[in-house]
Amino acid sequence: MHILLPVFFALVSALSNAVATVLQRREALSVPSSAGLRPGLMLDLLRRPLWLAGIAAVIAAGVCQALALNTGALAIVQPLFVLELPLALIISAIVMRRGLPRAGWLAVACVVVGLGVALAALSPVGNRTQVPVGRWLPALAIGAGAVVVLAVTALRRPEGRTRAACLGVATAISYALTAALMKEATHILDDQGAGAFFTAWQTYAFAVTGGSALFLLENALQAGPLVASQPAITLGDATVSLALGVTLYEEHVRSGWWLLPQLLGLVLIAFGAVALARMPLTESLVAADKAP
Repeated sequence: MHILLPVFFALVSALSNAVATVLQRREALSVPSSAGLRPGLMLDLLRRPLWLAGIAAVIAAGVCQALALNTGALAIVQPLFVLELPLALIISAIVMRRGLPRAGWLAVACVVVGLGVALAALSPVGNRTQVPVGRWLPALAIGAGAVVVLAVTALRRPEGRTRAACLGVATAISYALTAALMKEATHILDDQGAGAFFTAWQTYAFAVTGGSALFLLENALQAGPLVASQPAITLGDATVSLALGVTLYEEHVRSGWWLLPQLLGLVLIAFGAVALARMPLTESLVAADKAP
């Protein structure tokens, strides 16, 4: 039960995020684009019911994610969000009434099996509930610096895969920082009550990073095809979150010969993600969305 509860909440959160990604992507591609990060984009999207439905799915995902982080290790919960990529593509195929080819299902299987192998080999343990401020400062500084560099790099590129990928990685870093901050904030709420929660800096920090992640996500979805942004978001989130779990929360993972199955799992995930990203079906879905 100690493992099943956070895994369950994380899987529900991943599914909700996948639904949100598909809905928000369809609406983001239907509003006017721009060469920069356009604040007015959010106002345009607020007038669209499907985008608001995506926001409702995001809220549900956030609640489930908070419950998962409160009951399990960061290094267990966040890697499960790798499943957002295959889930998002399956949902896209259903929404667009397109069948996922056999190669697509094989790629999905590679991601699922690879994730299972990697997590079983990693076997993360530890559930520290508080992190010293001295650890937070460098982590937040490095994360914020990386997001700024990626955003600036994206703005110097035309619309397309590179721009979408850069903004996707920036979104992933923001999501990972949000999860790490949310984990401590939820424990403050659980241990010390609502008063301490609403006066804790972690609460407002994860609100800022979460808002930044949402803004970057909307621009990443509009900057290029889903196949460029979504793999960067899901894989980047899992990788950065794993690093934060080890460095901030002192979560332990296996080493030694366990590195071999960990590497195998990573290779399977990467293979499946790349195969899904290169699917003609996905390309046709993007082209159909952009057609006049």
